[in-house]
Amino acid sequence: MAKPVAAQDPESLAAVTVLKRAVELDAESRWQQALVCYQEGLDLLLQVLRGTKDPTKKCYLRKKISYYMDRAETIKKYLDQEKEDGKYHKQIKIEDNATGFSYGALFKDYLNEAVKEVWVEDPYIRQTHQLYNFLRFCEMLIKGPCKVETIHLLTSLDEGSGRLQQSSGLQEIKSSLMHHGVRLEVEYSSSIHDREIRFNNGWMIKIGRGLDYFKRPQGNFSLGFCDLDLRPCRETTVDIFHNKHTRKI
Repeated sequence: MAKPVAAQDPESLAAVTVLKRAVELDAESRWQQALVCYQEGLDLLLQVLRGTKDPTKKCYLRKKISYYMDRAETIKKYLDQEKEDGKYHKQIKIEDNATGFSYGALFKDYLNEAVKEVWVEDPYIRQTHQLYNFLRFCEMLIKGPCKVETIHLLTSLDEGSGRLQQSSGLQEIKSSLMHHGVRLEVEYSSSIHDREIRFNNGWMIKIGRGLDYFKRPQGNFSLGFCDLDLRPCRETTVDIFHNKHTRKI
């Protein structure tokens, strides 16, 4: 098991902090998150190396960099094989009233520049707050790092008084996305039940409550009204899989 490099001076502190977190995640078998932290920590450590003139320190840093690179590569090969075999599965349990689970926080490890097409299957994109949830999800995709071109939404049609609101809300989102060069395709199903989000890079995320796992804010001017990382959640489970070939819904 990898051990975090000891801090030698203030400029190494950032690298040490990230690598320490990588080691903790590694020990917990949270491979995907550990790999991200190892990669970030290595980038920081390489910056420290480039700014170091002391030969002794250079030698020490090169050894540490080599050590962490080997560990990161081992994890990467393991994850690649799991994905290749279709065996990758990670589960996140969001506790009642937990915070820090905005869409950005939840999906960031699975979005990259390869993501150009997204499929969302959620029966409850109908009420005002659910439309806002979908809008926030789209905003996250637009911010990158992915280069989304098409978003497919499969949801159920509101047969009651909210039908016009649902239709006009989705049309407004569609028009807004077009200004960013993104096409939104909406389909309705009367039998839809499952909740699932897929990215064309192979990642598939199933959230028990779909996108609607946030509690109502305490007020219009309370913390968490705008920033979903501060919004308390309802209890739910998130299952993450990887399929080599992601097919359309």
